Amino acid sequence: MRVVIFGAGAVGAYVGGRLAQAGAQVALLARGDHLQALARHGLRVDSPHGDFVIQPWLATEDPTQIGVVDVVVVGVKTWQLPEVARALPALVGPVTCVVPLQNGVEASAQLAEVVGAQAVLGGCCRIMSARVAPAIFNTEAASTQRSWWEKSITGAVRASKRSVRPCARRV
Repeated sequence: MRVVIFGAGAVGAYVGGRLAQAGAQVALLARGDHLQALARHGLRVDSPHGDFVIQPWLATEDPTQIGVVDVVVVGVKTWQLPEVARALPALVGPVTCVVPLQNGVEASAQLAEVVGAQAVLGGCCRIMSARVAPAIFNTEAASTQRSWWEKSITGAVRASKRSVRPCARRV
């Protein structure tokens, strides 16, 4: 399964890293020194659920370098959604799922205007994460249990790397 994390900041990087650990091919969209560090050294996350380092399949600031993927996880701030919406056509194909992780109820609707409601799954996560340095994050779990979202998505990646539709049915 090919996944792009649009906005590989504190939350997006954690989600992308865990999906990569579960076997997904993960591309990270980032900028500046963070992008350069991701490309050179990979992503490092220090977490109560286990520290890890992953090398993304691709780290870039240009969505057109990635192409169509199975899942787009949108990890940007809500005010950045118009930029994401403009870039989505380069990433979304007929069976792509777009999963926004923003607070509030408007993100899914804004993205659905561009790619259609059938392609957008509401996302939710409960994690506190901070960037320590470029490509290095520290997460503190909001609770002692992994989120239902993390369990569902990583389980779906392990179950089916050919199609995202099983993922959509389980979440």
